[in-house]
Amino acid sequence: MRILVAGATGNTGARLVQKLTDAGHVPVAMARESADTSVLPAGCELRMADLTDLKDDVVRDVDAVVFAAGSGADTGKDMTDKVDRDGAIALIDAAAKAKIGRFVMLSSVGADDPSQGSDGIRHYLEAKHAADAHLQKSDMPYVIVRPISLSNEEGKGFVTLADHVARDGQVTRDDVAAVLSASVWQAGIEGKVFEMKEGDTSVVEAIAELAA
Repeated sequence: MRILVAGATGNTGARLVQKLTDAGHVPVAMARESADTSVLPAGCELRMADLTDLKDDVVRDVDAVVFAAGSGADTGKDMTDKVDRDGAIALIDAAAKAKIGRFVMLSSVGADDPSQGSDGIRHYLEAKHAADAHLQKSDMPYVIVRPISLSNEEGKGFVTLADHVARDGQVTRDDVAAVLSASVWQAGIEGKVFEMKEGDTSVVEAIAELAA
């Protein structure tokens, strides 16, 4: 499969691109002109685009799209809106217009009810909630992954995927990338929205259980 990855040079996106490559897929790394593309595998296909000024043809010639982008913790509310909400919505609309086979959204726990978030994260959750809701209303197969707090530690390969999980602890970006990768191709999970944390089930088995 040819899979467009938005946020491909980010901490999670770069891990996802590598996992898709290892699995034999062809990731198309979407990145801004100023992005550090050295984090991507050698020979990775690049597609230069900016989520704050997106064109419909960004999704040309791909089978699926993964939104793994984020404005970052050091940006203000304005950029959160431009990237995490408006940028995601623009990419969803472009993918729906092109009748893309599947759209996988990296969201966050708490996006289902932003009002429960702390003051520091509530605006971010509101942006993710808006993007998730827009995807759910689109005429397109989708999967929404909502992990708990992320860490940069080495992946463990074992997770819990459920409607709701305990919010304590962290989950590694590597394991999140593995779940995003599997969510692109696993049959029978279209329309699934699930939360994610560390657990005792392998990523492959956990994704398969969602389809059962």
